[in-house]
Amino acid sequence: MPVGDFNPAPKPGKWQRVKPTQRQMGDISAKVDKQLKARSKGTCEVRGRCKGAPALERAHMIGRRLIERRTTVDDLLHACVACHRWLDGTPEGIRFKRRVRDIGTTEYLRRRE
Repeated sequence: MPVGDFNPAPKPGKWQRVKPTQRQMGDISAKVDKQLKARSKGTCEVRGRCKGAPALERAHMIGRRLIERRTTVDDLLHACVACHRWLDGTPEGIRFKRRVRDIGTTEYLRRRE
């Protein structure tokens, strides 16, 4: 073989990932989004703090990097912008998310109606 000729080794068959990535598990499917909007009826679900502002964001109750399965409606709260910032950015909000996560989002909402 002359010097400079490129002769790469043959590659095995196409490799496919078996396990979904953390991003894929944290993604919110159209079906889950529809269920969330039907449950919230367009109002913020952070009870006790919010007085029914329009819900514009979907807040994960468990961090996307920690989630071990695909996101379900029970992993989310429909929140207004201010409440979502409070949930993710303050110690009180983080403690609130842990309490809700421990009892379950659907159970939390059922208790507060």
